[in-house]
Amino acid sequence: MAERNQATPYDSPWSIQTRIGILIWEYAWLLLCSWTPKPLNPWRLLILRLFGTQISGTPFVHQRARIQIPWKLILKDRACIGDRSNLYTLGPIEVHEAATISQEAYLCTGTHDIYHPSFALITKRIVIQSNAFIGARAFIMPGVTIEKNAVVGACSVVIKDVQANVIAAGNPAKVIASRTLQ
Repeated sequence: MAERNQATPYDSPWSIQTRIGILIWEYAWLLLCSWTPKPLNPWRLLILRLFGTQISGTPFVHQRARIQIPWKLILKDRACIGDRSNLYTLGPIEVHEAATISQEAYLCTGTHDIYHPSFALITKRIVIQSNAFIGARAFIMPGVTIEKNAVVGACSVVIKDVQANVIAAGNPAKVIASRTLQ
């Protein structure tokens, strides 16, 4: 967990260099990637690498995915970031081998200290382990780990870790079944 120093709720938790980097990133993605067809995934991966994303193997990142701070993202081989998914990488997000983030899913690594007068930003890592599947429009809260082979149902809100080989769904998400792989 990382807490950012802020004197007031209106102060940015980021340095001027970080804010400039985020601004350059937003325009680079818009101009260089957001319009590209699916087969240009290698181009999008190149741009992500240039902005500090740690990439191993060949993941897939949809052209309409939104990544807030790319240098806080780790993508492993065959990880898939779906259409209009939102990786709010105020803190690190790791997406492991063959894990899928479905369309419009939202992974949020930031929250605020509501007991501090400045509502200081708090960031916590999100980890999506290998072969996990995050359903459409699911919301993953800061600090959550989705373990191997787990499935998170569509529109679920995940506030705590999801164990390996289970299916979790609902708001808040609860285990509803075991996942038996064939």
